[in-house]
Amino acid sequence: MQVRTRFAPSPTGFMHLGGVRTALYAYLFAKQNQGRFILRIEDTDQERFVEGATEVIYDTLRACGLNWDEGPDIGGPCGPYIQSERKATYLPYAKQLVESGHAYYCFCSKEELDDRRAKVEAAGGTWKYDKHCLRLSKEEVQAKLDAGIPWTIRMNAPTEGETSYHDTVFGDMTFQNAESMDDMVLIKQDGMPTYNFANVIDDHLMGITHVMRGMEYLSSTPRYNYLYTALGWEIPTYIHLPTVMRDATHKLSKRSGDAYYSDYMEKGYLTEALINYLALVGWNPGTDQEFFSLPELVEAFDVTRINKAPGIFDVNKLTWFNAEYIRRMDKEKYLELVTPWFDKVLAGKGIDYPRLAELMQERTEIFSQVPDMVAFLAELPDYDIELYTHKKMKTDAAVSRANLELIRPVLESIDNWTEQEIHDRVIDAIAAAGLKNGAVLWPLRIAISGQASTPGGAFEIAWLLGKAETLRRVDDGLSRLS
Repeated sequence: MQVRTRFAPSPTGFMHLGGVRTALYAYLFAKQNQGRFILRIEDTDQERFVEGATEVIYDTLRACGLNWDEGPDIGGPCGPYIQSERKATYLPYAKQLVESGHAYYCFCSKEELDDRRAKVEAAGGTWKYDKHCLRLSKEEVQAKLDAGIPWTIRMNAPTEGETSYHDTVFGDMTFQNAESMDDMVLIKQDGMPTYNFANVIDDHLMGITHVMRGMEYLSSTPRYNYLYTALGWEIPTYIHLPTVMRDATHKLSKRSGDAYYSDYMEKGYLTEALINYLALVGWNPGTDQEFFSLPELVEAFDVTRINKAPGIFDVNKLTWFNAEYIRRMDKEKYLELVTPWFDKVLAGKGIDYPRLAELMQERTEIFSQVPDMVAFLAELPDYDIELYTHKKMKTDAAVSRANLELIRPVLESIDNWTEQEIHDRVIDAIAAAGLKNGAVLWPLRIAISGQASTPGGAFEIAWLLGKAETLRRVDDGLSRLS
């Protein structure tokens, strides 16, 4: 049997991290077993459809390296792979269920349903469809169909007994039919199938052997199994996945800006770091290894090591992963990726990007931090002269002013403005004056950067700024200290 997994998102917006992880696990499992990974777009709920969202799904999966073997854009033997294009597929199966007594036509209007629901809830009960239309005779049903009365098709769910099934992660599951089953709609009035019906039909017709989805579907699975059994089909293997959480009590949310793949790309995280970390949210390899390429994840992935407990998505841990990926990156690649972030504040300023990149690579955790870290090169920020006071360097405002006055003519006399020349001339002047390096270099760095922490020291910054701008900033510092 060829293993066939699927990722079946709805095109309702951006890609949620939980969805990305589901796609990742389905991809890893398929590839590990020399199987096929199928992409299916589930757009039966046209009211929630967002224009362009299908392309977002494509772009996100490709960026993550999760290339599908069959899908809407590349085709395959089980297409079409967009549910709205399969509309004619579902009704015959629904009618087959009607004929076998596992489903029935429902002619209740929305107003009638709302009225009955309100009465049940007013009495303190929980509303379920009350099988009202199941009591109609075949003749009554046919008469209503002939009269053109709007209809749906509902599942005729059992109201007694229990349903059991085995899940690869959560083990043997048993649900009481009275609690987990209801007469859910299979075919809507517009002729489109509901999600619950379409995914069963499509999973069977597409030969899906292993269904990987969120644990929120654990209690819905008895409904799907009822349909599989009623249609005489083999039930697939279930692998329900723990929820991805922000912390022990909060889910990832759009409001918090931590729910979507795109949120992290906009913040300057690397896709490789995100995928590596996301794989570990709810799964562990059973070893001390933390860093995995996608091929290494394929080899290491083991569904029996998926946790039952929700996975905590720790942004601080992700940031650590990201920083490590950046540090291990070759210099050329880092320069390529950091250049757009430099441009946000340094475009047209004449700053040597390759040298700045060398100074920044070890300091970069996420790329969105870069503009603020280098903005001082574009314009000297307003700063408090208290920065000049440094106990370890034994400097205060008076000492800093004296040492800046000492070093300014040295800087002005340098014709060959290179880092090495600046270094040698300044260090020689400090030694000749009998001073400690820090007592001079600290106020120099404050004067030309306006901040206590910078990529590189005084010599690198002075070279990046150029002689004229360095002298201008030293003069500004002297003015502030006067």
